[in-house]
Amino acid sequence: MGKKNSSDNSLNVSPPRLMTWLGIAAIIMLLDQLTKITFERVLAVEPNKFINAYFNLVMVYNKGAAFSFLADQQGWQRYFFAAISLAASLFIIWLLRRHAEQKLFCWSLTLILGGAVGNLIDRIAYGHVIDFIDLHINNWHWPAFNVADSAITLGAILFVLDELRRVKR
Repeated sequence: MGKKNSSDNSLNVSPPRLMTWLGIAAIIMLLDQLTKITFERVLAVEPNKFINAYFNLVMVYNKGAAFSFLADQQGWQRYFFAAISLAASLFIIWLLRRHAEQKLFCWSLTLILGGAVGNLIDRIAYGHVIDFIDLHINNWHWPAFNVADSAITLGAILFVLDELRRVKR
């Protein structure tokens, strides 16, 4: 057997690079924005749409953060949460650049980044975040959320799993 050519990538799979992670985050952000636009139009006529015993579509404009935290304030929270989202997004990009080869860690950060940017766009463009998913059991309703919130939640779960995996080593 001859010497392996260093340009042969069929055996040496290179780790994902920063642009790969940013591309995935962009897809998440686009999916979030497309679903918000779609369901805002669908729910324009009927803002509460019963789907089944556990799931409804609703139109909620959240001026606060998670669980409508600070939603009742006078408007300053829009800029406060936008600044936090922007700072967190820049920090995540820095982390992705430094640790692009750590797949689970980067998946978690990428999901969080895509969701954060999706909700940041809403805050900047509309002054609120558009939520439309309503999960419930009987009369108990989970606060309405969107695709961005789902991505952030999944990213946080993966982040914890990655950290637990590191602790076990």
